[in-house]
Amino acid sequence: MDTRSAAAAEVRGRNVVVVGTQWGDEGKGKVVDWLTDHAAGVVRFQGGHNAGHTLVINGVKTALQLIPSGIMRAGVACYIGNGVVVDPAHLLLEIARLEAAGLDVRSRLFLSESCPLILPFHVAVDKAREALRETSGAGKIGTTGKGIGPAYEDKVARRALRVQDLKHPERFARKLRELLALHNVALAGYLNSEALEFQPIFDHAMQMAEQLKPMMADVGVRIDAANRAGGSILFEGAQGTLLDIDHGTYPYVTSSNCVAGNAAAGSGVGPHLLHYMLGITKAYTTRVGSGPFPTELPMDEPGTVGYHLSTVGQERGTVTGRARRCGWLDGAALKRAMLINGITGLCMTKLDVLDGLDEIRMCVGYELHGERVDILPLDADEIVHCQPVYEVFPGWTEKTFGVTAWDDLPLNARCYLERVQEFIKTPIAMVSTGPDRDHTILLRHPYKD
Repeated sequence: MDTRSAAAAEVRGRNVVVVGTQWGDEGKGKVVDWLTDHAAGVVRFQGGHNAGHTLVINGVKTALQLIPSGIMRAGVACYIGNGVVVDPAHLLLEIARLEAAGLDVRSRLFLSESCPLILPFHVAVDKAREALRETSGAGKIGTTGKGIGPAYEDKVARRALRVQDLKHPERFARKLRELLALHNVALAGYLNSEALEFQPIFDHAMQMAEQLKPMMADVGVRIDAANRAGGSILFEGAQGTLLDIDHGTYPYVTSSNCVAGNAAAGSGVGPHLLHYMLGITKAYTTRVGSGPFPTELPMDEPGTVGYHLSTVGQERGTVTGRARRCGWLDGAALKRAMLINGITGLCMTKLDVLDGLDEIRMCVGYELHGERVDILPLDADEIVHCQPVYEVFPGWTEKTFGVTAWDDLPLNARCYLERVQEFIKTPIAMVSTGPDRDHTILLRHPYKD
């Protein structure tokens, strides 16, 4: 056996990557929480606190933004990988909130020293840019204003302050002065905003450093060691495939790669540790913020399908509270997500929101400039001109809420789900029928099948 084969043989854990296959908000948090019963660790590998996961456990709702969803399971290690941009102030606030609820966080949370930091000037630049775009008539991108994009810009430009810099005050101060001077030029000279002062930012960072140091770790090494010891790992993505910086509806996207392939690079391990790709999709489609949305429905009029999806689905962003735009399931967009992520199995969430509708529709392609297109185009400017082509299914009057067995679903609901998996050529592994941990139908277990 050669060295490579021997190394592969040592890896005994089975690992699952969970990614959203739409524009985010697919219900990944609940699925991750459900799967952590079989995992030794959960890894967050991209994004920042612009993403949110809402978990409902025994009727109690918990919203997480940066800390992996595995924190809700006792004994599960949680890792924030190098692909994540971290606002240290927010991280400590989130830790404090979870500790106030009685959770053990600090002994189980490991923060990569390579994570770029989000600092106050990143937030100021983010907000000022959006304001300028709005007043100039260019139109907002729809960012959360939390500094995510500017922080990733500094990372790519090789000038970011990173978590490891917090351990070295003199180095941190030198880098901070240089970076602050750069951003202050933009704030005061172009963005019609106020420059920020060095000392308050530095002093606060050093105070937070003392709390963060015990949690700093070489995350890639820890994940590899846990996996070699037989532990299964769950890689948790934020946002969704169609918001990916490379593969999404650019420029109406997030600032990171949120597809399955980035789970390795964003965690510090090799792709050989990515065994099963679980895609999460709603039984319909939602989107927060600006950007093209072919199957979007009007939501303002009571009695309409859009209003039903919005109100019954309680479609508001976990982080922003903004109303999510709603529409029918876009199967052609799902096809693109299956291709990009190499999805092994699909989890369909919020099926119960469709209860009571007379008919259900799924987009199976588009009319674009007089031609039929069967998969979501890569050009956002072209997507604007896509007219969805629908297949129509009879609805159901029976309740699917809380159903935990496939055979207990209404026949029409089963027919709808079967057509979805046939169309995207990917099996449905799980169906979520409500927000609670136990409202789940398991067809194929990602950690066992």
